[in-house]
Amino acid sequence: MGMERTGWLACAALLVSCGHNNQQQADTSTVHPASATDSIGIALVAIDQRIVADPGNAALYAERAQLYTARDSTKRALFDMERAIRLDSMNVEYHLRAGDLYYKTIQVDKALKQFTRAGELAPTDVRPRLKLAEIDLVLRKYPESMDLVNGVLRQDPTAAHGYYLKGWIHMETHDTDRAISSFRTAVEQDAQDYDSYLILGKLSAARRDPLAEQYYSTASDLRPELVEAIYNKAIFCQDNGKDSTALACYQRIKKIDPHNALAWNNSGWIRLEHFHDYEQAKRDFSKAIDIETNYADAWYNRGVAMERTNELDSAAANYQICLSIQPAHTLAAEAVDRLVKKGVRIKSHEKR
Repeated sequence: MGMERTGWLACAALLVSCGHNNQQQADTSTVHPASATDSIGIALVAIDQRIVADPGNAALYAERAQLYTARDSTKRALFDMERAIRLDSMNVEYHLRAGDLYYKTIQVDKALKQFTRAGELAPTDVRPRLKLAEIDLVLRKYPESMDLVNGVLRQDPTAAHGYYLKGWIHMETHDTDRAISSFRTAVEQDAQDYDSYLILGKLSAARRDPLAEQYYSTASDLRPELVEAIYNKAIFCQDNGKDSTALACYQRIKKIDPHNALAWNNSGWIRLEHFHDYEQAKRDFSKAIDIETNYADAWYNRGVAMERTNELDSAAANYQICLSIQPAHTLAAEAVDRLVKKGVRIKSHEKR
């Protein structure tokens, strides 16, 4: 399936901004002594002993690198993968894993070198070419990336990650129809492809296509512990007259992440604007503010709810707090002016 996609876009942005700057990134993670409940620490102690007994065994360094990766100690993982390659330079998997680690640490040239070498060692293996295509895509070398992907797909028409990358290339070059087609083919080849379903949802939502809801639902079924697809589905439903479904999505997010201030604010907004349930709306906005004190929109929205229940002094206080957090909040400024015209005395209030 190619490189790990978690945080893919963030990594992409960094690669584009850094270009080919290959300075070693700082790694401040440390390995702590193993405790009775620290399974990775226990495994590290055990493999350290095995390496002492057999220091020429490349597989042991690769195994320890996996443990360091799981512990987010990327610098140590890279050090071990480099050792493994020195001991067994013909191992394709080692070059691929080292390339992934270099890619993760924004060392583009070193990643390219490892993936290129893996391709030389295994010319029929599509994985190195897909990884090279992904880097070309991140560096905005779209023709080069597309050539590599098409070559892979000619060899293996079932390579789901190839269609995923092809979809990204079309998206980056503003060909939405082909992007959607490619991502659909990706999920046809791999029904577990969460990322493609998520992107299909976003592309479809931008077109107000009802299929967006289905794509988001499938994505959230695949990764029920994540809130992104659920939130996107909620926004789509909220924007398309399906308030009850949107509220159900926000309730689900609250169960997964009770401290998600955005879900509380948005559910409050639906109750405020669409259901006219001002008391429950105020409770939702208050919860959002309890979670995130500087949430300017939640202060403003609670002010609106209070204004509509004729609690004008309290509404004014909420609007002013909103403005103290975000002085350029136009709606809050207009609301204060509106209350002044109604004769409400505006006082200075500290955030509470």
